[in-house]
Amino acid sequence: MCGIVGAVAQRDVAEILVEGLRRLEYRGYDSAGVAVIHQGELSRTRRVGKVQELSSALDAAPLSGGTGIAHTRWATHGEPSERNAHPHLSEGDIAVVHNGIIENHSKLREMLKGLGYVFSSDTDTEVICHLVHHELKTAATLLVAVQATVKQLEGAYGTVVIDRRDSERMVVARSGSPLVIGYGLGENFVASDQLALLPVTRSFAFLEEGDVAEITRREVNIFDINGNAVEREMKESEVTHDAGDKGEYRHYMLKEIYEQPTAIAHTLEGRIAGGKVLDSAFGENAAEFLKDIKHVQIIACGTSYHAGMAARYWLEDWAGVSCNVEIASEFRYRKSHLFPNSLLVTISQSGETADTLAAMRLAKEMGYKATLTICNSAGSSLVRESDMAYMMKAGVEIGVASTKAFTVQLAGLLMLTTAIGRHNGMSSEMEAAITQSLLSMPAKVEQALGLNDAIAELAEDFADKQHALFLGRGDQYPIAMEGALKLKEISYIHAEAYASGELKHGPLALIDADMPVIVVAPNNELLEKLKSNVEEVRARGGLMYVFADVDAEFESDDTMKVIQVPHCDAFMAPLIYTIPLQLLSYHVALIKGTDVDQPRNLAKSVTVE
Repeated sequence: MCGIVGAVAQRDVAEILVEGLRRLEYRGYDSAGVAVIHQGELSRTRRVGKVQELSSALDAAPLSGGTGIAHTRWATHGEPSERNAHPHLSEGDIAVVHNGIIENHSKLREMLKGLGYVFSSDTDTEVICHLVHHELKTAATLLVAVQATVKQLEGAYGTVVIDRRDSERMVVARSGSPLVIGYGLGENFVASDQLALLPVTRSFAFLEEGDVAEITRREVNIFDINGNAVEREMKESEVTHDAGDKGEYRHYMLKEIYEQPTAIAHTLEGRIAGGKVLDSAFGENAAEFLKDIKHVQIIACGTSYHAGMAARYWLEDWAGVSCNVEIASEFRYRKSHLFPNSLLVTISQSGETADTLAAMRLAKEMGYKATLTICNSAGSSLVRESDMAYMMKAGVEIGVASTKAFTVQLAGLLMLTTAIGRHNGMSSEMEAAITQSLLSMPAKVEQALGLNDAIAELAEDFADKQHALFLGRGDQYPIAMEGALKLKEISYIHAEAYASGELKHGPLALIDADMPVIVVAPNNELLEKLKSNVEEVRARGGLMYVFADVDAEFESDDTMKVIQVPHCDAFMAPLIYTIPLQLLSYHVALIKGTDVDQPRNLAKSVTVE
């Protein structure tokens, strides 16, 4: 999940490339580098750490030249170090950047060593640049050499290649990892994400699986996996130019938490009419696909998986269909049973998550009736390859810990519940009640954000804690899981989540005065049972933090702090109770002094297995 930028222009491009990397840093920040061709010479600068380190180095020793590539790394093969940072070179002629994993790199490395090539890094990427250099001994052009090279690669790659001896072009190739071409006036660009290129263009085309493209200042020629010339549709970006700016907020994560009312309003816009969710919310032919569905298989990873877990309760309880939810990396590597009239739903913020994409392709081969993706990225692989797409319209999410994407996913899945439910016995009264709940969500989320100051104060209790336990029942259990994940991601506190009834089946052994327990307790039919679970914890000296409905009759005392959450209906409760848990993880991270937006060892848009 590294970030890639490339440019062919008449002007110096180093600053454009570095600005692009800043906007892609959510994809990895272990090291960064840039290579530029100027007057037949190939110059390279690399630095360990974040893009700012590279930027400072270029301020001290600028690079001139109109053709260049750049990269910000999330390390896979080889530790974060300058020698392992991209771009990689071959014989001082070829420079390469790469996102993905070359699975047969060991075999290729040995073959290339036999041909006399010397390796200077531990990466899998370096085989690409040596292979291209070798193929150029017999190939007429850089394009032909890259086409021959990619046929020898196994695994995933988004890669860009330049040649010192042919400074007017770059060649890019995509298999598994996303690449977008940006069209300018007398200059053209490539990047992992259109966000990187918004300062220089708003016209984009997405490469498809197996595409190889040759890019010069005035031409872009794209070839498919079979080498045939193809056209890829050029689109004007709808992403705002300032999407990559934090504005008044200290962190992207906080900005994105506070953007949730707007994001939910955007996702609902034009999708509800006459007390019903419109089938068109899921694509042009959605009504035809959805009317016969009797089973839903949800596939996702991480935060998106938790959204799917919540939706399982809704689909089975309210829509009247059976539902399985599975982690994508597990689904793709096991033999699963295909139920009749099954819909496969993938959930992914980026639409490029490698495991989710592979699982969807497998499902298509198995014969699912239809595939639907819930996705935030137009033009992504999941959107293009699915029968239906629910576009989240959440806006760009840069913080590595997902916030607004999660709540918008929940809103989208609740809409899907009604769309499937109306074909499976859901009453019009129930549908109208859910629809009304959806429409009131933005205002209710705004209310929940009013808890910020109280939660900031609460977070001080966690400053010296190393472990935490989250409890929830019913569709709040996945919300407890999401709360635990957020605390792990950005606060580095070991946090686990359990269904409340599981406490006595082992986890109770962990409870003591140093193990805070966070309980999600809306005012629903499971409340009395949950109160019993709370007592189990208090009896063992545990510290309790209860997020409860104002009507739930929980009261604070010496062993329990109660945070009263604005009253809400059962349909939106999981979404509303997510908000204070997001704020809790954020404020704990502030106190602990961690890097909120770029937590250690992580990155966004997971395009590797």
